[in-house]
Amino acid sequence: MKLFNFKATLGSTVWIEPSRVVAGGRSIATNGFPTEAQLGQVLMSLPTGPTKWILDDLIAPAMVVKDIIEVPKGSEAKESFFRWKFSQALAVEGHHIVQGLSLGDQGWLLVGLPRDLQEAWVNLAAKMGRPVHVMIPRWLWLYNRAAPTREKPGMLVSLLQTEGNLFTGSLATWGKTLSLLRQWPDPADVRTWLSDRIEPTLAFLGRDGRAPMEMLVWGLNDWPNGSIPHMVFQSDIPAREAI
Repeated sequence: MKLFNFKATLGSTVWIEPSRVVAGGRSIATNGFPTEAQLGQVLMSLPTGPTKWILDDLIAPAMVVKDIIEVPKGSEAKESFFRWKFSQALAVEGHHIVQGLSLGDQGWLLVGLPRDLQEAWVNLAAKMGRPVHVMIPRWLWLYNRAAPTREKPGMLVSLLQTEGNLFTGSLATWGKTLSLLRQWPDPADVRTWLSDRIEPTLAFLGRDGRAPMEMLVWGLNDWPNGSIPHMVFQSDIPAREAI
């Protein structure tokens, strides 16, 4: 089982956020991470077979690391190295399973998931005949769906509404490949996202000619006009898709 995987196999999706789990066309409200009973209820409603778990961005935090010159050989040494770089940069609490994906001259993408969650979820799914084929953060799921089909450099804004009109989430940009990733666990309204997070990122990238020319937004139905054209994703969560 990998955190991200690009082999095509049809399977059911399990969508997890801090306040809900969505699968098989059903949505169950949760208070934080779903309990074993709640997950069991969701998994029982799915056909047997492999499952694709799409996790809120902050459940599986990620980063792009530019300063990796050489990666150790051997799977255990490589995982230890990625975990060290991940923990050093993000100061996450507890033990995380960390996987790395080479971005070529853009560095490495590191994605982590708390080990206790990973083990509990994987074991439960396997016991119920719905084994986890892939776990992927929401922003990366969106990126894989959209970025490869875009001809222009772009920006992805992946949001989760927390309370009122406040949102946590991620911002990712690409040219030929993923080039920058920023994540914010502190909720902010749309105006703050624009003024304090998106516009400064556009200005930063514009200084060396890497400014995105379009923006894709997930997490709300309407988005104000800004300095670049935008498109809002349809927020439908698929029951099954290629995994």
